Amino acid sequence: MEDLKNVQIRADIADLQRFGYVQQLFRDMGGFSNFAISFSIISILTGAVTLYGYGYGMAGPAINSIGWPLVTIFTLLVAAGMAELASAIPTSGALYHWATALGGRGWGWFTAWFNLLGQFTITAGIDFGAATFLAPLLGIKESWGNFLVLYGILLLSHALLNHFGIRLVARLNDISAIYHIIGVAILISALLIFGPKQSVAHIFQFGFTTGKYPYWLAFMLGLLQAQWTYTGYDASAHITEETVNPRVKAAWGVYLSVLVSAAVGYLMLFAVTMAAKDNAAVAAAANPFIYIIENALGGAAGRATLWVVVIAMWFCGLSSVTSNSRMIYAFARDGGMPGAKIWSGISSRFMTPVAAIWLSAVVAFLSAVYSGGYSVIVSISTIALYVSYGIPLFLKLRAVRAGIWKPENNGPWSLGKWSTAVNATALVWIVFICVLFVIPPNQLTGYTILGALILLIIYYLASVRRWFKGPSFIQNS
Repeated sequence: MEDLKNVQIRADIADLQRFGYVQQLFRDMGGFSNFAISFSIISILTGAVTLYGYGYGMAGPAINSIGWPLVTIFTLLVAAGMAELASAIPTSGALYHWATALGGRGWGWFTAWFNLLGQFTITAGIDFGAATFLAPLLGIKESWGNFLVLYGILLLSHALLNHFGIRLVARLNDISAIYHIIGVAILISALLIFGPKQSVAHIFQFGFTTGKYPYWLAFMLGLLQAQWTYTGYDASAHITEETVNPRVKAAWGVYLSVLVSAAVGYLMLFAVTMAAKDNAAVAAAANPFIYIIENALGGAAGRATLWVVVIAMWFCGLSSVTSNSRMIYAFARDGGMPGAKIWSGISSRFMTPVAAIWLSAVVAFLSAVYSGGYSVIVSISTIALYVSYGIPLFLKLRAVRAGIWKPENNGPWSLGKWSTAVNATALVWIVFICVLFVIPPNQLTGYTILGALILLIIYYLASVRRWFKGPSFIQNS
């Protein structure tokens, strides 16, 4: 008798065929594995840690106690809107397919490219950030060149693992989610038991900044710490074709990855900030997070705890390459990018999109070389990803208002009557952060995003619109 899992897989394959695609990727991931990959990419031990000094320098302790929950509220609304669409359209194209279904192939094509830009640079931000932590732990001189070498080694390890087996990567993602929880528990426990403890009033302190901006603006700019941490959770949607029962499990993967990260991350930031003895000394340190941990726990214990953090960053980068390569594969499968036949290729032996995996690693490396600064890398990835998140949410609102999208078009994970209000509020927040994170000191981000948009418009009008047919479900409709 066929077991329930195989019955569900057969149903999922039939569901995928209704969108015009055959099953090529290995479908074996359960709900926890799907959640784990987004949770690992969000990685509170990566984003909230590597940008800890940036946020602290901008707005002091309040950026963690007040800024984190503020960003969390609005990000949960974005995630809810995305989860609803993941349930309705469970394909690896994810945001690109959602935008195409709701607005046409042009909207989908632009969404795909912004998502790719965001995915390339989020991988860069994750692994380059890990390199900046790894260098001092290994006793290597902290220089841009040394960071790039370590960064390249980290990327290579992630590409190799993704190349040679989704089974192993899936298991490592499961381990990663558990490891992150245990790692945060170790960090919090060590700080609360052995570290110094400031008053609660200190943690909620407003007014401290090392920047040249008025405090209210510095606080807003410091929100990049939390907002960049909350990126990459679209990964759960990108691996729907490898997930069993994705209409339910991928949707929950998108939403729960943000919710769980929010709670655990706040506890971690609370404990770390409580151990910060002196605002000025923390902000002036080469790496404020390392400074706090080593001063709070002592040399040996502090370094051991920091190794726990760096290993979590490695897991995060592994998941990011997985997500990025699946988006490349899905877009190339539809002929949406130059060299599509190459990037959509699947290894018959490993059942992984090998060319897409290596493309994601190479472009991520070049992204870090181009940016020349860490806050620029992360702000580019934040804005590019949230633009790609926002386009299908906007199109969903428009389609609902026009009567094109009806309740029966939703999947089993649905916001019901709250859908319009949630999506509208999420869009307002996306517009706000897209303006906020392109002003100095991140003006290169604005130039990059604007330049990318102009080039994409020229390319689309001059060439793409004449040959790009869009996803199979559009071509066959």
